[in-house]
Amino acid sequence: MPLNVQAGTILMTEWPITQILGLESENCSGAWSIVKVLDNFALDRKIHAAGWNFFFIADEVNAMFFGAVDKQKIQSALKRILKKVQRRHFNGLEITEIVNKRFLGVPYVTVSAHSRHVQQSCYLDSAETRLSAKNNVDWATG
Repeated sequence: MPLNVQAGTILMTEWPITQILGLESENCSGAWSIVKVLDNFALDRKIHAAGWNFFFIADEVNAMFFGAVDKQKIQSALKRILKKVQRRHFNGLEITEIVNKRFLGVPYVTVSAHSRHVQQSCYLDSAETRLSAKNNVDWATG
């Protein structure tokens, strides 16, 4: 996993829109890649210019671990978050914060994220429709 995971990082599953838009990405975990963009607003404008919509899902997804921030612990927390997002069949994720905290002197870190989804329709598809679209892409790409 890359070291540059921080608040504002966008992850997307590998599928044709990333290739259509010519987005540079770096492999992160399984089918998920970190999108390399200057800022999230530029990515949103690029997606809209191509005739697609980039949804921000308000429901926050969290993972926590004890101890200080380190690469392996953040990777583990991110994998747990990605599993939660995959169950809902969203194709994107935005890390919104990584916060060091203490409770009774015990250090812990909370990683928070919001699901994102790219699709052509301006109305968010149902989970069944998103799953069907994902299966179609998987079938078409082999």
